[in-house]
Amino acid sequence: QVQLVESGGGLVQPGGSLRLSCAASGSFYVINGMGWYRQAPGKEREEVASFNRAVGTKYTDSVKDRFTISRDDSKNTAYLQMNSLKPEDSGVYYCHANVYDFRTGSVDYWGKGTQVTVSS
Repeated sequence: QVQLVESGGGLVQPGGSLRLSCAASGSFYVINGMGWYRQAPGKEREEVASFNRAVGTKYTDSVKDRFTISRDDSKNTAYLQMNSLKPEDSGVYYCHANVYDFRTGSVDYWGKGTQVTVSS
């Protein structure tokens, strides 16, 4: 079993910055990829940014040049640096990880989410 714990959400004014963190813990062999999704009220969950061993790093168009995803493999942690935040970036941000273990194969895990609110 793998646990993902997010942190770093909050309230920020338009143009401000936030840094989200997602730490993975538990029993696994390797993390194939991690990413961030967000869901605004009344909207579907969308992928914001992710990295994967097979395809590399990708961002949704609306956050390119403003958000940066990074990782610290020694800590099994992914980060999302969000700059120049806009009200439309508001929502619950969920961490996702695809993890490989010899017993279970590749499995997807989700964090509980952290709220990001961009408002003046």
